[in-house]
Amino acid sequence: MKIDNIDKQILKLLQQNAKVTNVELASQVGISPPAMLERVKRLEKSGFIKKYVAVVNPDKLGKNIIALISVWLSAHQLSSIDSFTKQINKFDEVLECYHIAGEEDFILKIMSSSIKEVESFLLQKLTKIPGVSKVNTKFVLSTVKYETKIKIE
Repeated sequence: MKIDNIDKQILKLLQQNAKVTNVELASQVGISPPAMLERVKRLEKSGFIKKYVAVVNPDKLGKNIIALISVWLSAHQLSSIDSFTKQINKFDEVLECYHIAGEEDFILKIMSSSIKEVESFLLQKLTKIPGVSKVNTKFVLSTVKYETKIKIE
């Protein structure tokens, strides 16, 4: 499905504020509310809009430790990659997991309340996944930029 400039404008506005009402969104874009509702439903159905979420402040929840974990697998067959990703998807601690090119095979992002929690995740969960041969953990000192909005042209 192709999107036009109105669809792009809708996506930009929804990325800024997903709680905007249909009437407000229609007014900002310059189309009628029924036409807006139809466009948003089409964008959802076609997968341009995956879901609506609230971006929660991790500091307020005491989740102020961010760890980036590089993971090496002992084998690089599709079966070992599939097995690893299935296990990772079971862990609530993992916010993001990227299969990457380069020295490492995966990079994980986790948030926790303490170093002990990170240690527990590493020792009790991650390193127990069959095929994990090496991990390297880095702790984030500060977040310079955090953005959820994708640039749409």
